[in-house]
Amino acid sequence: MNPDASTLWRGPRWSLALLLATLSTLGPFSIDTYLPAFAGIGESLGATPVQMQQTLSSYLLGFAAMNLFHGALADSFGRRPVVLAGIVVFTLASAGCALAPSIGWLVAFRALQGLSAGAGTVVARAIIRDMFPPAEAQRVMSQVTIYFGVAPAVAPVVGGWLFVLAGWRSIFWFLAIVGALLAWLNWRALPETLHASHVQRFAPRPLLAGYRQLLGSARFMMLVLASGLPFNGLFLYVLASPVFMGEHLGLAPTQFFWLFLASIGGIMAGAWTSGRLAGRIPLRRQVRHGFTVMVVVSGLNVALNATLAPHPAWALPPIAFFAFGWALVMPAVTLMVLDEVPERRGMASSLQACIASIANAIVAGLLVPLVMHSTLALALASAALTAIGILAWRRVAGRRSAPPPGSS
Repeated sequence: MNPDASTLWRGPRWSLALLLATLSTLGPFSIDTYLPAFAGIGESLGATPVQMQQTLSSYLLGFAAMNLFHGALADSFGRRPVVLAGIVVFTLASAGCALAPSIGWLVAFRALQGLSAGAGTVVARAIIRDMFPPAEAQRVMSQVTIYFGVAPAVAPVVGGWLFVLAGWRSIFWFLAIVGALLAWLNWRALPETLHASHVQRFAPRPLLAGYRQLLGSARFMMLVLASGLPFNGLFLYVLASPVFMGEHLGLAPTQFFWLFLASIGGIMAGAWTSGRLAGRIPLRRQVRHGFTVMVVVSGLNVALNATLAPHPAWALPPIAFFAFGWALVMPAVTLMVLDEVPERRGMASSLQACIASIANAIVAGLLVPLVMHSTLALALASAALTAIGILAWRRVAGRRSAPPPGSS
């Protein structure tokens, strides 16, 4: 924690949480806003469904690749410059998507969006731990998750109506405007939270040593898998939403918001509960409760899809409860990840985001095309990803507890 934290932000805690939440909206907006226009973009550019799927996977691969460096850059050059540079590049990439004359150009600019959008998400986590002690950091992380939940709930509604009223290119112009507004807001308000004593030298040898230390830590890797893989049990429904919502559930593009309301409503409720539990129960117990919810819901989801015909009335509530369980897990596990190496929290956040994004890209490019033809296949895939995450957590929970890292 930055020893000067009390002088860097004198406003109420919720206002800093809101500012940091704005940094995390770029990623969800980049994905969720244009999904209702998926088929329309393909028809306009003469793209096949496989080519359109690459607009997702290229974004996620770019997101994963650059996430490896956002945190390391922020540990060396400061949190604020990295955040501002990322938002500016994202804004330009969004304008490029709006002007794309072919599917190839759209895929390229989507990759550039991915390369830049992760800066806010990665660095915001490090800023939270720079500014707050552990229990308070958990509360703020939960608040950020709640605010963050509003954006994906609104994004598909906005995207669906923009597509219907003004065409698919207006969606990307909207993203460019959002990026420009966020750049101005953070330029005006975001403080530099990296203390001078925590600055790391940006050079190949110390960087490689830091990455090697984290990648060689079984505990760190299991924590990352425990948070990232279960999220994909939810995320694959978002990625498959054009087929899941449009074909299986028979909903129009302007009705896709029901999926996002279910998932984001669950995330917001889980994050609020996590904030209420901060400092009251041990982090490990909170994680265990979250995984219990996900296991029960995954089993119910598989059973429903195996016995009933697809219908929104029963297909969407399990997604909401699954999201609730994941949101109980995420703030607690993220704090554990950040405190594995207190002197390199930016790098730890980078690696967590990078590994999670690689998993997202694999799910988007390989798993979703394999399972989106069937609601039962989607449910089984979600349950399998959750099971792997639980096995990773059991490796962490089963280890003997070490002295708590990062107590400052």
